[in-house]
Amino acid sequence: MQALWQQFDQLGTEMIVTKAGRRMFPTFQVRISGMDPSAEYVLLMDFIPVDSKRYRYAFHSSSWLVAGRADVAAPSRMHFHPDSPARGAQWMKQTVSFDSLKLTNNLLDDNGHMILNSMHRYQPRFHVVYVDPAPNSHLNAYKNFCSFSFPETRFMAVTAYQNHRITQLKIASNPFAKGFRTTDPQAWAGNPSPLAVWCPPEGRAESQIDKSGEQINCESKTSTRQEGLDPLMMEQCELFHHSKDSIGRTERKGGSSFLAPAPCLHLPSFWDRAGSS
Repeated sequence: MQALWQQFDQLGTEMIVTKAGRRMFPTFQVRISGMDPSAEYVLLMDFIPVDSKRYRYAFHSSSWLVAGRADVAAPSRMHFHPDSPARGAQWMKQTVSFDSLKLTNNLLDDNGHMILNSMHRYQPRFHVVYVDPAPNSHLNAYKNFCSFSFPETRFMAVTAYQNHRITQLKIASNPFAKGFRTTDPQAWAGNPSPLAVWCPPEGRAESQIDKSGEQINCESKTSTRQEGLDPLMMEQCELFHHSKDSIGRTERKGGSSFLAPAPCLHLPSFWDRAGSS
């Protein structure tokens, strides 16, 4: 089956933003391996502008054109996966889906949605943060931090779909859009199967592309993590972790191995295709 994210990317992916907030489709989903099963991790996402431009859609040429400089950047926010923090064993046993994430263009939003400017291009970023229980762990935060971005997931934020082919593909592939389909499913371009557990096949560590094989060794990319470290993200992550203290932890016997820092996040540089084992 042709990869759904790639299908959208070939057409120029568009994501609806509304005042109330709209979920993304395709949904951002990922499988993770190589974590320390007993250590805790926080998973989160943010969105960064692809460039400093504002766009408009030219219907006569079915293409996006630069309309001017980008608007003032929307307030930076992070979306924490609702299961965070959780042990590596939990993250690795199933597909991680950010299906509760919503996009909004409301600058005054107080619901925690991701605030984006319409007619601007964005790159989703996926972050993994090791929850280090050691004292003064914030001093070594950069060692416990990895970011990944997948160019296939870039999109244009819009208040209404501009490219009719995007509209068709969304309706044809979104299981929640059945009411908008024609009686002839072959009429829709691509006619892909509903989205299952698939994401782009090649992962990329932030600021560095791994082309060597199946996994990214975060331990060998310390400088990359340092360069890509976002102080705002780390501050919000630390505040989030402290706010979760009331949840408590299930301590293991022989806690020394639990307290030991994770040697490396061997996060995969591939995202599973739908239907693969």
